[in-house]
Amino acid sequence: MLPPFVTFSRNVFIPLTNICRNKCGYCGFRRDINHPEAKLLMPPEVTDILLRGIRAGCSEALFTFGEHPHEVSGFNERLFQLGYDDIIDYLQYLCKEAISLGLLPHSNPGLLDKQGFKKLKPYNASMGLMLETVGNISAHSGCEGKIPIARINTIETAGQLNIPFTTGILVGIGETGYDRVSSLEAIRDIHEKYGHIQEVIIQNFIPRPGTEMSSFSAPGLKEMKETVLMAKEILPEDVAIQISPNLIDPKELIHCGASDLGGISPETIDHINPERSWPKISELQNMVDFPLRERLPIYPKYIRKKWYGDGIEPLIERFSDAEGFRKTY
Repeated sequence: MLPPFVTFSRNVFIPLTNICRNKCGYCGFRRDINHPEAKLLMPPEVTDILLRGIRAGCSEALFTFGEHPHEVSGFNERLFQLGYDDIIDYLQYLCKEAISLGLLPHSNPGLLDKQGFKKLKPYNASMGLMLETVGNISAHSGCEGKIPIARINTIETAGQLNIPFTTGILVGIGETGYDRVSSLEAIRDIHEKYGHIQEVIIQNFIPRPGTEMSSFSAPGLKEMKETVLMAKEILPEDVAIQISPNLIDPKELIHCGASDLGGISPETIDHINPERSWPKISELQNMVDFPLRERLPIYPKYIRKKWYGDGIEPLIERFSDAEGFRKTY
């Protein structure tokens, strides 16, 4: 069944730090602690991005960063200079800042325990963690944070706390077809238990210069169509399938069952795939055969269920229409 419309959100992308304990074979975002491009954004830098997002009409502040950067020698000294000894406490402060300025946070902090989720839940409209794959692949060799059961446990913990959640799989990073099926089935099983997964991203691998997998081939359209069709068959109907229109032409994938284009930033680049520019929001309609509808980082279903904290309730009321989508003016 094809969607009656295709959704997207309007966001700003805040790469809080590119220091990460993992060294994935396909990642061009991570930097070593002493690399000249290694960074931890300062509060004024984050505020500047937030204000740019507000001026551009965004509703979402997307916070993402390297996983467990505190495990990298030298990182904590940078954090201490800001007055924090925990990156999650710093993220919590910045989420509060985003809310005070008028944006709804969506955070992707990597593996997180219940205590960390409890700190962030009141100040996030939704959160996320890519499962990527349940397969044992060489690209994740030595990456403690990419152990599948650890990522599954994090996604389940979010479900236990009623946190609207985004997850997904990466296609073309060395996984098998069986791995893809098993990954989607694992996501399905978690959602059927907790009901918190609002969208699943089917993201195609893009080779990045300077990475171990720079010479690998990206999956083609046929392979991506097959994967979206597979996801449509496996996932429950109330879970949206998301694709990235800066990484692949979305038109045929929507005819296979995708229904969401994810966060589109009119102001910031895709820091994970900086060579791939976001389409302009004015161009999105020409990329799909269905009407577009703008949403918030929290899906309407979870607005109706009031799965959000008191701290963001005024913003949700300001932004959402009677159905829970982005209000038009």
